[in-house]
Amino acid sequence: MSAKSTESRESIDLDLSRYLLILKRWWLPATVIFTATVILSAIATQFMKPSYEAEGKLLFRIPSFKVVGSNLLPTNTEGGDAGDLKSLLATQNPINTQIEVISSPTLLQRTIDKLQLKDQEGKPLEVEKLRKSLTLKIVSATDVLRISYTSPDPEQSAAVVNTIMSLYLDNDILTNRSEAAATRQFIAKQLPKTQEVVNNTEVALRIFKQKYQIADLSEETKSAVATIGNLDNEMNTVKAQLDEVNAQTNELRQKVELNSQEAIAVSALSQSPAVQGVLTQLQETERQLAIERSRFLDDNPVIINLEAKKASLKSLLQQQIGQTVGNKTEVSQNLLQIGGLKQNLIQNFLQSEIQRIGLAKRLSSLYNSRSIYEKRVKLIPQLAQNQRELERKAEVAESTYQTLLKKVQELQLVENTNTASSRIIAQAIVPDKPVESKKIIVLVLGVMFGLFLATTTVLVLGMRDRSLKTLQEIRDIFRYTLLGIVPLSVKKIHSRYSNTESINQTIAVRDTPYTLTSEMYRMIQANLKFLSSDKVLKTIVVTSAVPKEGKSTVSANLATAIAQLGRQVLLIDADMRVPSQHHLWEVSNADGLSEVLVGQTEFDVALSKVMDNLDVLTAGSRPPNPLALLDSKRMASLIESFSSQYKYDFVIIDAPPLLLAADALTISQMTDGILLVARPGVIDSNSASAAQEILERSSHNVLGLVVNGIIDKNESSSYFNHVKQYFTYQDLTKEAKLQKRIPNKTSV
Repeated sequence: MSAKSTESRESIDLDLSRYLLILKRWWLPATVIFTATVILSAIATQFMKPSYEAEGKLLFRIPSFKVVGSNLLPTNTEGGDAGDLKSLLATQNPINTQIEVISSPTLLQRTIDKLQLKDQEGKPLEVEKLRKSLTLKIVSATDVLRISYTSPDPEQSAAVVNTIMSLYLDNDILTNRSEAAATRQFIAKQLPKTQEVVNNTEVALRIFKQKYQIADLSEETKSAVATIGNLDNEMNTVKAQLDEVNAQTNELRQKVELNSQEAIAVSALSQSPAVQGVLTQLQETERQLAIERSRFLDDNPVIINLEAKKASLKSLLQQQIGQTVGNKTEVSQNLLQIGGLKQNLIQNFLQSEIQRIGLAKRLSSLYNSRSIYEKRVKLIPQLAQNQRELERKAEVAESTYQTLLKKVQELQLVENTNTASSRIIAQAIVPDKPVESKKIIVLVLGVMFGLFLATTTVLVLGMRDRSLKTLQEIRDIFRYTLLGIVPLSVKKIHSRYSNTESINQTIAVRDTPYTLTSEMYRMIQANLKFLSSDKVLKTIVVTSAVPKEGKSTVSANLATAIAQLGRQVLLIDADMRVPSQHHLWEVSNADGLSEVLVGQTEFDVALSKVMDNLDVLTAGSRPPNPLALLDSKRMASLIESFSSQYKYDFVIIDAPPLLLAADALTISQMTDGILLVARPGVIDSNSASAAQEILERSSHNVLGLVVNGIIDKNESSSYFNHVKQYFTYQDLTKEAKLQKRIPNKTSV
């Protein structure tokens, strides 16, 4: 566990202990106030008039219809949950809405008017008063509403509940009928619009199918995919044939050494009779010209005629060629006449070329067909989506139209029925016994208010009481070394006039040596002995912050405890204003410290030997100014002579309280230090803080703190739990006998 959590838990424990101690101190006034409050509450219940409570129950069910704006909420026949009302909010119980309707001012006023309810003054009952006496509560885990009314008149309480339920049912029927009529009129106005929407969606669907030639998209998709597969197979076959024809055509082209156009022209010319006839004449003319040239010169008329005939035949040949194959095609004269073999090659070449062109066109046609099918297949999903949207709109429009038609019929039935959304399952019965809950509530409130007043009283008294009640509170303010604690010794005094307790101021170390108190004083003297290892204490001043803290009793008992150890001890009563040592020791106060300081009496004469090893110097008569005597050189020299001249081992000076006189501070400057005595319940926080501040400011040597008069039951932690376990029964019995023989004494 961490240090912070440990400190926090200790702080909580301390605060709780503190509050418990405050409660323990002021339990009596708290008990009186609590008891008085409860008694007054019990008396008040006797004056309360008896009240009678009647109750009835309504069972709610789902309404036959419900319209919010233009949206119809489903009934149990359309997917709604039967037995449940519908609410606008998912987290809202719809019965809460009906509770507000039942408790509405209109319905309650109608109840008042119908029953003519009056208040105690005879005036018509106010709606707010009726509402306060009315209780509406949903029975847990059901659709049942409990309606109860409390009244001094039992018959009136039952009548109010039954009337409210009856008026609510009548109001609910009227509301349902009026709502049904309004809804039917609204739906009737919507029907033509809805029908128009149905027609428009159907027309849009039909136009869409006609535009894209849609019959059955799913079947069309299957057919298109199969067709694309067939086209792919056919294209592969045509490609193979085309490759084969291309190879054959290229081979023939190489043999004829002509392209396709030249081959066509040569084939046409070789088969043209006109061209061949002119060509034959031209060849004959050229043959004659060659013969004649061997006989005649070029200027011979024969040669000239032949040349002219040749030119004419060439011109005619060109005309025939142009008419046969066209003027743009030029054909060499050598190709005008070809052999049969070449003619066959040219024919084969032309046939192969024709076959190639046909296959190429067929392949292109197949590609085009496949592209068309692919585009259609890609378009089909979008067409299908558009078709589904149009069909969905048509279905929704048709469904809405049919629903509205059905609702119109249902609402016509509702308008003619008298059915409410709830029914009475328990009528209110006239009660025969009054309600006791109010008395119990008053008593409970009385107990709670009593606890509050008692707690407040304890806290107020605790805050006003500034006295320090516990050892821990005293230690927290003084912060000096704790040398010892002394329990409070209380002795009961019994008489026929009183039975009280008084504080026992006997010298416990001398008179009751076997008690815990005696042991505590011996522990204090032991702590003083070992307080300083480098310097032995010789003279100390015992004082307190305020009177009645038992400083004189502590001085006497401490002196006795040291003397019992065999040491010579001198006890001086320096409280010249309120001396007390002569009362404790039952000695004369005629001659004391004041007489010794002014020289009227010798020190030896003023001493009183009270027991072995212990001498007491009383205060003597009260001087006009005690501080002047105590701050004199005579006092300083007297203190120095106690150990040197008179051989005292230890000197204890009983000095006045710090806050009432400066005597203790003055004497402490001549001694080894101050022993501060504090008593719970006597010293308050302001006095303790002032005394602590005085001691710190004057830089006096404070030996330690003795807390006197500890009441163990007031402490948060018991310091004397094991007393009975340590001290034997015989010791306690002996102590009790000694206390009976010792008379009561008083001390400061």
